[in-house]
Amino acid sequence: MSTTTAAGAAGRAPSGADIADWRPEDDAFWESTGKKIAYRNLWISVPALLCGFAVWGMWGIISVQMLNLGFPFTQAELFTLTAIAGIAGATMRIPASFLVRLAGGRNTIFLTTAMLLAPAIGTGIVLQHKDWPLWAFQLMALWSGVGGGNFASSMSNISTFFPKRLQGTALGLNAGLGNFGVTTMQVVIPLVMTVGLFGAFGGEPMTLVKDSGWIFGKIAAGTPTWIQNAGFAWLLSLVPLSILCWFGMNNLKTVSPDTGHPIVAFAKITWLYTLAFIPSILGLYLYLPKPTGLGLISMWVAIPLDIVAALLIMKLAAFGPMKENIKKQFAIFHDKHTWSMTALYIVTFGSFIGFSMALPLAMKVIFGVSHVQDAAGTWQHTAANPNAPTVLAYAWIGPFVGAAVRPVGGWISDKLGGSIVTQVISAVMVAASIAVGWVMQQAWHSATPEQYFPAFLGLFILLFAASGIGNGSTFRTIGVIFDRAQAGPVLGWTSAVAAYGAFIAPIVIGDQIKAGTPQLAMYGFAVFYAACLVLNWWFYLRRNAYVKNP
Repeated sequence: MSTTTAAGAAGRAPSGADIADWRPEDDAFWESTGKKIAYRNLWISVPALLCGFAVWGMWGIISVQMLNLGFPFTQAELFTLTAIAGIAGATMRIPASFLVRLAGGRNTIFLTTAMLLAPAIGTGIVLQHKDWPLWAFQLMALWSGVGGGNFASSMSNISTFFPKRLQGTALGLNAGLGNFGVTTMQVVIPLVMTVGLFGAFGGEPMTLVKDSGWIFGKIAAGTPTWIQNAGFAWLLSLVPLSILCWFGMNNLKTVSPDTGHPIVAFAKITWLYTLAFIPSILGLYLYLPKPTGLGLISMWVAIPLDIVAALLIMKLAAFGPMKENIKKQFAIFHDKHTWSMTALYIVTFGSFIGFSMALPLAMKVIFGVSHVQDAAGTWQHTAANPNAPTVLAYAWIGPFVGAAVRPVGGWISDKLGGSIVTQVISAVMVAASIAVGWVMQQAWHSATPEQYFPAFLGLFILLFAASGIGNGSTFRTIGVIFDRAQAGPVLGWTSAVAAYGAFIAPIVIGDQIKAGTPQLAMYGFAVFYAACLVLNWWFYLRRNAYVKNP
């Protein structure tokens, strides 16, 4: 199935081969052999990761369109769909952090990309049935979490191919261009919903009961819509990408020497990914209100419970060589920098993915309604706003900017140091969060909220830009602080915890909108950003910092 070659002796490695000799810090090796192989793996990794983000994040757009099509669910229930996808994707990243070391990069990226076909097809099926119960849609949102998990394995893999001096740029390109999956999804899904993409095989359209939109503007109520294409459309890219991953990527035997036969490697990946669903389902069952769950615990209890359960299950369920490999990689939890960088990455990526998930539906709820007081002075939020902005025409802009500037963040950090860049963007995010909170408060108490929309959108674009630059700077810092053996698992772990932003943001923003105080969500985020600004200064920028501006 694959050939082991000493790349240094041969001067090149055949596509799809295991590579036994890998020395990226050796300049002669890098220039003669390593660079070509590393960049080939990077350019295949990027579109695979992009599709992972698209499948993971698609419920942020799907939930808006379900509201426009008159699906019989409340706004709060629709917010749970994005939150469920968020917590599942975050939990999947915990085992995904270790997959490359256990199963090999090529094996991992191929299989996890192919796995996306299941939630894509399943989502297309359930969306054709407006009368199906909520749990069917929640199950597909949970399954979509596979796409979120792929980020940790992808970043862990690419970090092993490049020398330290280029890791900020390489990881910035992989993550930044991969993050375009959010924007791609937000542009492509409204587009493919307008046509019968698969003819008779794709099912019948539904009719919009409320105005919708896409990148070019409004789509009027009464228009036929193939919402199922939100899932089915990804088959057109996932099938060829899976093939490309298998024949074009490499396993580095210096990184993962004990992968075994590809079938054995696939079994390890499938086993750990399957186990990851257990803590997600348990945490959601305890957290979600009846009838879906028990409603016994808060989100702030559900998340640490989910993380601890995922780690415990991994440790107890590992067998054979996996047990020793996992034990070695758990050593990262004894390093204080693992925890400081986890907090800082929540600021950057946690904000990016959380806002990407929550923003479309929040825009619809805040600006799609005229907020007026009745005779008793009570605010009412039910009358449709005739001048509402078209949500799907604008929702993609912030994630697009955040993804576009991520490679720039990595490049600047390679030049100036990661921590100084993180400090600047954290300060920007504190100020922008406070400002956007105030704007949301004004819009929530206005009969013409659309007058506040330009400020709202502009401030969120600033937040996305800052978070995107910070994504690059924090990854640069991790690459400098940790050695090659630890950097991959740390990158995966920090991205896993930060991905819970995709669960937190929809819940926090949704709850505060329901309470009539949407601004408090943003003020709370600002407090957290300010605390992390102090943390970053203490660890990496003060006079006697542990590591100076890595």
